[in-house]
Amino acid sequence: MSTHVMIDMETLGTGPDAVVLTLGAVKFDPYNLQEPHTPLYFRINVDEQTALGRTIDESTLEWWGKQDPAIFEEAMSEEDRLPLVDVLAQINKYVVGVDKIWAQGILFDIGMLENLYKQMKQPCPWNFWQIRDSRTIMDLGDDSAKTSNKSAHNALADAFAQAVAVQNIYKQLGITPKKK
Repeated sequence: MSTHVMIDMETLGTGPDAVVLTLGAVKFDPYNLQEPHTPLYFRINVDEQTALGRTIDESTLEWWGKQDPAIFEEAMSEEDRLPLVDVLAQINKYVVGVDKIWAQGILFDIGMLENLYKQMKQPCPWNFWQIRDSRTIMDLGDDSAKTSNKSAHNALADAFAQAVAVQNIYKQLGITPKKK
């Protein structure tokens, strides 16, 4: 069995130093259609990030204001926000033994997360060669592989939907594990 992780983040900007509101992740095996498992979800302390100099983009704030009120509240709520050091420590444990790390656009989620590790003066818990971009593989499959996500812009729901789409496309394309 191969264990991959899909990561998704909701943020207050699109630059590598943007404030991260929430982070969701799921583990999955792309070579079968078993449901993604072992979810991880954090609301991250915003004040701590702004104190570090992380940025908030006004146009992103405006965009958030146009989203479904329930999704907006989930992302913006002050409830249960964790300090960065705790979030990064839990991510470090979560990715131990993982084969690949996926995101929907690695320059966004992975780039921003790696920037956060660097800013916190901590080593990133994965190697550059483990990173995969789900957008690229989704372009190879047909639209039937993509799943409906009624909770779009919820980091955990997005990570789950993206992992399922990768599994579906692997199946469509007949991708199987490499023989060792």
